[in-house]
Amino acid sequence: MAQDSGWYLGLNVGKTKAKIDDAKITSGIAGAGFTNSTINDKDDGTGFKVFGGYSFNKYFAFEGGYFDLGKAGYDAITVPAGTLNGEIKVKGFNFDAVLSLPITEKFSAFGRVGVSRAKASDTFTGTGFVVVSNPNPSEQATNIKYGAGLQYDFTKAFGMRAELERYRINDAVGSKGDIDMASVGVLFRFGRKSAPMAQYTPAPEPVAYVPEPYVAPIPVVVAAPVKTEQYCTILDLTFEIDRGVIEREDMEKLSVVGTFLTKYPGTTAVIEGHTDNIGTEEHNQALSQQRAESVVTYLVDTVHVDRSRLSAVGYGLTRPIADNATEEGKRQNRRINAVVSCVTDVEGLKVKPARITMALEIEFDLLKGDVKPEYREELRKAANFLKANPSVTATVEGHAGKIKTTEASALAISKRRAENVVTYLVDNFGVERSRLTAEGFGKTRRYAYSTTLEGQQENRRVNIIINYPSTKKL
Repeated sequence: MAQDSGWYLGLNVGKTKAKIDDAKITSGIAGAGFTNSTINDKDDGTGFKVFGGYSFNKYFAFEGGYFDLGKAGYDAITVPAGTLNGEIKVKGFNFDAVLSLPITEKFSAFGRVGVSRAKASDTFTGTGFVVVSNPNPSEQATNIKYGAGLQYDFTKAFGMRAELERYRINDAVGSKGDIDMASVGVLFRFGRKSAPMAQYTPAPEPVAYVPEPYVAPIPVVVAAPVKTEQYCTILDLTFEIDRGVIEREDMEKLSVVGTFLTKYPGTTAVIEGHTDNIGTEEHNQALSQQRAESVVTYLVDTVHVDRSRLSAVGYGLTRPIADNATEEGKRQNRRINAVVSCVTDVEGLKVKPARITMALEIEFDLLKGDVKPEYREELRKAANFLKANPSVTATVEGHAGKIKTTEASALAISKRRAENVVTYLVDNFGVERSRLTAEGFGKTRRYAYSTTLEGQQENRRVNIIINYPSTKKL
């Protein structure tokens, strides 16, 4: 969430409309011994506000500022002959809590509620038989205010708003009323930069660095002047959005690098981390470094490679290999590269995978876990694979995506989805239940950004992890 925090300033200009209590004006005129014949309201004005705030994340911010609601008034014609003219000007300061609801990456709706400290300055004039004893009273009071609006961000640093607000006001003669302001404006955020567009020509790479996306680690042998060879691979490690923790189904892929480093104790390795382009350059730089260090820590703690042989380097968003305009491109760019140098052969690099991940695109209704009939054929394929390989087991992982419910409820929904898939495989295709395990992860593992319906659906997914029996690796 740190990428969405920061200070901002803005300005709104718009029309104001006051609710004038004609009945009370008539009553006041009558109390002074006059009869009111006509009241002409002047309830429209022009107002503005200057504001500043701090966003804690993309959903919540505090905002304060100065506002001027323009002026409003009335002209009353009295009997005996005369007129009473009244005018009010309202200015003050406000402090609001602002709640936002992102609709797309650029478009959002928001609501606000807060307090205002407003000064109402009244001016009264009379003609004919009407005499005003106190022509310029004023009053300061604190009242509630609230409003709602829409916002569109052209860039990370610049956006526009359209909103409607209601201010509760005390006038200077003992009355309360509302003034509404409909306005449009601009806001500027500090410390944010627009993410650069993906470039298909990669930056200059180290010798033998071949950043081409592929599914499994593949050795690339490059001739060297001193009859040594260099091994370079792209590890297909997936990361949760904005997180640097290695997914458990990807840990086995590190066995390729671990086996190689164990076989050749004289080698060293550079682990390179990369990100997509969502967020600031500074945030992505730190995130890519964290991802690279997570891999180093895993190789040290699990494979027992000496830490002195490993180094972690984060490149942030500077080296994309795919188009960040698509969700698939973003996923490819959230990657880890491992460059291992100074070896004389590449024997032992092919390690039999310990697991296979089958990511089934099973669509679930929001907050539900029922398996729909149209996914029978996909589940049949998984069942056939299990029957053809009786020595393997499977773990069914359920995910809830981003839903408006508690963490505990989301976890229960995802677990129910996984259990329903297990039951479906058992009841419909005769797979032994003892070979199947159901796990739920709630909304903790975002596969795609949830700002689109497509991304939200992808996060409501089921993975079937095929587990091979333990075998000795080469």
